[in-house]
Amino acid sequence: MLLEQKSIEYIPETERHGKARDLFHVWFGSNMCLTNVMIGAGVYALGLGVGWGIAAVIVGNLIGGVFMATHSAQGPQIGVPQMIQSRAQFGVIGAILPLILALFMYIGFLYYTGLLAGQALHAAIPSIPLQVATCITYLVTWLITVFGYDFIHRVFRLFSAISAIVFAAITGVVLARFHAAHLSPHPFSAPEMVVGISIAATFLLTYAPYVADYSRYLPRETRSSATFWWTYVGAVLSSSWMCILGVLVMAINPNFDSSPTSAFATILGSTFAPVVYIVVICGLCFANILNLYCAYMSTVTTVEPFSRLRFKPRTRAWITGVVVFAALGLALFGRGEMVQILNEFMLILQYVIVPWSAINLSDYYFVRHGEYAIDDIFKLDGQYGRFNGYALVSYVSAVIVQIPFVNLSGLYEGPISRWLGHTDIAWTVGLLVPGTLYYLMMKRKLASRKSMDTLGTLEA
Repeated sequence: MLLEQKSIEYIPETERHGKARDLFHVWFGSNMCLTNVMIGAGVYALGLGVGWGIAAVIVGNLIGGVFMATHSAQGPQIGVPQMIQSRAQFGVIGAILPLILALFMYIGFLYYTGLLAGQALHAAIPSIPLQVATCITYLVTWLITVFGYDFIHRVFRLFSAISAIVFAAITGVVLARFHAAHLSPHPFSAPEMVVGISIAATFLLTYAPYVADYSRYLPRETRSSATFWWTYVGAVLSSSWMCILGVLVMAINPNFDSSPTSAFATILGSTFAPVVYIVVICGLCFANILNLYCAYMSTVTTVEPFSRLRFKPRTRAWITGVVVFAALGLALFGRGEMVQILNEFMLILQYVIVPWSAINLSDYYFVRHGEYAIDDIFKLDGQYGRFNGYALVSYVSAVIVQIPFVNLSGLYEGPISRWLGHTDIAWTVGLLVPGTLYYLMMKRKLASRKSMDTLGTLEA
């Protein structure tokens, strides 16, 4: 059945299906889009030049992909959406904090990617007003999302093959136009290099709150290593490719960011421009499917403890419709320099998403070793409780401790960032501090509980 019936509930073994290799198509296809090209253009715009720019996006994707794929490996084991599993760390009510932050992230990406898609459709068919074109692209995203998990996998299986052919042709033309003058040497700058790596890494890191949603239907016996590598290779390969293409395109055409969709679509010439436009528009719409689908999951996970609603396909249709309407409002009335918007958005995201990722991975791999009582995840008064103070303290502490390391390009710069020559290493702090703090506190708590249980058994 193409129409998914499940939402946030556990997927029983009788309904599990698919192979780990199916994940390659989802993550390869979802990153074959203009958004990643814009990330590469943004890294080049930092002043790194071609050589250091390419190095930054490759290193960033290699790093970000590790954490993304490590979350993906949880899907077949837990059988529930990634963010509802956060209840095991934060508590059933406490998990609402990262859920709300994740929901803002999804809406942000829906806005940015949807705006690019609308501009692409308007550039392809100028007779369609920009506002109408933007509405159409959001409608396409919404219609596919309503069908759910299996249909989304089918869409990306087809698109990954088509997009690879078109983008290979574009890459060939870009390389043919590239010459030695574009390789003018740029001195190495540690601050810009770190920011470039951070931007590239953050894009894949932002998949962490929902990457397991697309592996949760796989059979439980699916090897974690297979889930990891099919996700990692698919995402890193396509994201690195598109980011490198963005660096090269920006070097050839410094004005690329002023009109990215039309400039990119005409690289193969006017004859093939319609084909490129179709692939670009589809790529952006399809990438937004992931954001919208998981915005639905986050919304349901947030309201489920307080609601008696039955979250069926009809519910998915109207909840995703509300989310689309919110993102569409931003796209219609919010404008600005696209590269600058994306760079600042990616930097802000890393300060709030990375600490959550660190806590989740610490709990899954080092504290509970993948063993969860799934039924209790759905109970207000189950073993995970309503709030887990250790997770909340670890998370809030991580956000606060990052402040001195932050450099938000003119908006704010922390003292340690200035001392380090304007280098922003906040995300590394946000990765190490909460994971370590949570691990130490939770191991002590669980050890104390085990001692009390043992003492109770001996007394009995």
